[in-house]
Order: sequence, then C-alpha cells, then structure tokens
Amino acid sequence: MSSNEISRWAEQPRPSSAEGWIARARDVAGVLAADAVERDRAGAVPTREVQLLKDSGLVTLLGPAEHGGAEQHWTTACRVVREVSAGDGSIGQLLGHHYVWAWAMRLVGTPEQIAEVDELYTSRGHFFGGVVNPRDHDLVVTDEGETLLYRGKKFFSTGSKIADLLVMEGTLESSGNSVFAVVPAQQDGITFGDDWNNLGQRLTVSGSVEITDVRVPWSGAAGYVDKQFRPSAFSTLHVPALHLVFANLYVGIAQAALRAGVTYTRGHTRAWPYGGEGKNSGTEEFYVLEGYGDLQSKLWAAETLTDAAGANLAQLLHADRESVTREQRGRAAVLVSAAKQRAIDVGLEIANRVFELTGARATANSVGMDLYWRNLRTHSLHDPVAYKRIEVGRYTLRGDLPIPSPYS
Repeated sequence: MSSNEISRWAEQPRPSSAEGWIARARDVAGVLAADAVERDRAGAVPTREVQLLKDSGLVTLLGPAEHGGAEQHWTTACRVVREVSAGDGSIGQLLGHHYVWAWAMRLVGTPEQIAEVDELYTSRGHFFGGVVNPRDHDLVVTDEGETLLYRGKKFFSTGSKIADLLVMEGTLESSGNSVFAVVPAQQDGITFGDDWNNLGQRLTVSGSVEITDVRVPWSGAAGYVDKQFRPSAFSTLHVPALHLVFANLYVGIAQAALRAGVTYTRGHTRAWPYGGEGKNSGTEEFYVLEGYGDLQSKLWAAETLTDAAGANLAQLLHADRESVTREQRGRAAVLVSAAKQRAIDVGLEIANRVFELTGARATANSVGMDLYWRNLRTHSLHDPVAYKRIEVGRYTLRGDLPIPSPYS
C-alpha cells in the first residue's frame, strides 16, 4: 500500500450520497485487498491503514455536517463496514468499532457531552479505540470528589494503540457500576501491552492496556448527572449496534472468501481427469458448480437478513432517546442476534468449503486463502454464538426479550 494510494482521496470532494460513500468504501477495500495477505503476515501496527480511513473520509461518515462530517445514516455505516471488511477483515473491524464508540456518547451522554465529543472527533478526524472488555473487571475507578481516577488493566482493547481517542470503561469502587469516559489515547498514564498475537484479525492491535492514574472530571463521566446515571432502553443500544457491526464484518469476510475462491477457480482449478465426462476446466465440474451455487445462495440470504436487522436497529439509533421502548430495543436485539449467527455459520462454511472447490494447489501459502477462515474463526469467538441462538429461541417460543447486558 503506497503513500499515493493512502492520500489519493485527500484532495477529492467527499461523496454526497449513501451510494457514493459505499462506492468509496469499495475503492478503499480494493486498496486494502491488494496486499492484505502480506500485511497480515507482517503483523505491523496498522498506522497507514487507519490513515487511509481518515483520508478517504470514512472516519467522519456519521459525524455531524456542522463540524465537517458526512452525517450519514447507520444503514450506510453498516454497508461501509461490510465493504471495507471484504478488503481486509482487521481494518473493517477497526472501522466498525470506531463507529460504535463515536456514536456511544449520543446514546448515553448528556447534551453537553454529546456536543463536545461530536465536535472533537469530527472536526479533527479523530479515530476511536475502546478499552471496554466487559469480562475484565480489573479497571477500577475511584471517586476523588471532583474527579475520577482510573487504575488497572484490560486484557483486550481493540484499536487502542492506533487511536486518537479512547472510550474507557471501569468499575466504580463505591457502587460497582460501570462508568465510561472519552480520553486521549496517547498519554503517560496509558501503556499498551503489544501482546496481540492471535490466529486471525492480526492487525486490530487488540492487546492489553494498563491504566495508571488517568483522571477524568466527573463532567466527563458519560451519562452521569450529579454522580447518578439514568439508564434507558436507548442507552443500551450500543451493544446491539456493536453486534450488528460484527455481523457485517462476518458478511464482508465471507464475500471476500467467495470472491477469492471464484477468481481462483476460474483461473486455476482443473477438472478431475477421471470423471469420464471430458471436462476441460474446473468451471465445468458439476460438484464445483453445485458448491458455488449452494454457498452463494446462503450468502445472499445472510446478506438480506443482516440488512433487515440493520435497517430495524438503525431506526432506533437515529430516534429520539425518549421514544425508544424496551420492546423495540428487544426485538431489534433479537433480529441482530439472528443475523449474527447466520453470518457466522455461513461465513465459516464458505471459508472452509472454498478449498474443496478450488483444489489442493489453493492451499499454497502464496495464495493466502487461509486468511478468511482465520479472521472469521478468531473474531466469531468474541462471545458464544449458542447464546445468540438461545435469545432467538426464547423470543420465538416464549416471547421473551433479551435482558440488556454487556453482550446482549
């Protein structure tokens, strides 16, 4: 990825429509896809890739127009995440997390906090990371009167090392409640562990972070007024939004895996010479045709379900916070859970079966067909997919709505 490719959009006018932004995301994905395998294996910090997202304008897609943002809809953001993920799953994940954390203050914050964060990240093109692993409770927050003191560690922190701003979550000592704040990522009290060394999603720099004596004024505690947080159905939408991003990440990776298989089959896969039917290429093989037909049909279905879940949730994300009901929130979360499980199942099937349709030579390291399975397999373990099926089953059988939690 050359400097010219990174900066090619810096002087170009920004798109004015959802279709234009999706097309731009597809162009960005093309740049990323060209050397995705090589960059994955090198495992370097994705500084240049994030700069590409900034220069292309994708970082401020959801930002308010008054501060230079595109002020696009969440349905567009989902499609953009999907397109970028098809180019590079790691960078698609980083962008999706950025969108969720950039929007989070709109869900939980006071009007003053929302205005401050919107202007800050949009006008400066800042990129978000998150120190918000909900299974770690080792980041403790102490009430010092006028300020909050953050101390401790998070085992996972996607995108933090290359972020400008961090959404940081800790447990308040006095009450056990969570408290979120937005802080500068590059400061003395934040140390990155550089210990992300996993099977897939290698460029998400999702390693540990240690926090030592990071102070935030109480006025920066997201959604707190007079040291009290007032929850609502609207304030819990950030979790379904994050899982919707994940579903689009998986669909994008699955699309890339299928495209890679099709391209390889057209150019390299040979017919089996002992079938007795005189076929000249792999594109004439019945089992290959049947396989691609099956996988494409399943992928189209997953795309459609994910789009439907996204359209439903996006309506709530853009709604007035007082108008969103518990029932609306619950139905949206169930549909996201359905989309996520389908995207995982279909994506893993495609990333695995594509080897059967391309042939033994496609396993060469130079081809890099393993990238899609590794990325999907790694990220889809974020939380057990069985619990997403259970949420849908409970809703179907008993009409139960998911109880808002860090994973539902």
